[in-house]
Amino acid sequence: MTYVDGFVVAVPTAHKQRYIDYAEGALDLFKEFGATRMVEGWGDDVPRGQVNDLYRAVQATGDETVLLSWVEYPDRATRDAAGEKMMRDPGMETMGAMPFDGSRMIYGGFALLHEAGGGGACGYIDGVVLPVRTDKREAYRDFARTSAGAFLDHGASRVVDTWGGDVPDGKVTDFRRAAHLQDEETVALGWIEWPSKEVRDAAWERLMRDERLMGDGDRPFDGMRMMFGAFVLVVDR
Repeated sequence: MTYVDGFVVAVPTAHKQRYIDYAEGALDLFKEFGATRMVEGWGDDVPRGQVNDLYRAVQATGDETVLLSWVEYPDRATRDAAGEKMMRDPGMETMGAMPFDGSRMIYGGFALLHEAGGGGACGYIDGVVLPVRTDKREAYRDFARTSAGAFLDHGASRVVDTWGGDVPDGKVTDFRRAAHLQDEETVALGWIEWPSKEVRDAAWERLMRDERLMGDGDRPFDGMRMMFGAFVLVVDR
């Protein structure tokens, strides 16, 4: 079953091309060690939240842009083995300095919870990070299944929801702190793939009236602590 490494990072906006070049350089290593896909989304419409948001998640400054990224593996065993190999691979040293502050990058491993849609052309992404009551995992899966149907009906090409499985503590920040996670909760990561921003924007006008997204009001997560944003794809291979 697919396993995902998810990342949120703040990158100096002026270093956009440097970051893309750096990510493209890392892609060969990820693929060599078993990754099936690597995606980098450059923040385009990332709103501020009342409690938390993706900017605060990585302590982004005014001259930085927030990115949402992920790497897909066929299973967790392949992902774990890849991480060990990368730490010993001399190719990591030849990549040079990271064009961002790695101490503020948040990352973690996530197990596939629900996936819908066959994929295809993708030019724009909606991403979400949120805390879910651990004992409500199946209720969240049901919610994800229902909402995915709405997204696909309105033009999305793929919808993925994942469940935190290996989410380490960071020295400066991490997924847990970003989501204000409580003891009985788990971090979830999800995204919606769209053919283009135009398709996505038109879809959301209709989705706001779709009862499948509204639910019955008893959602298995705290919407006030949900962090989300829209991203332009800058790497997808």
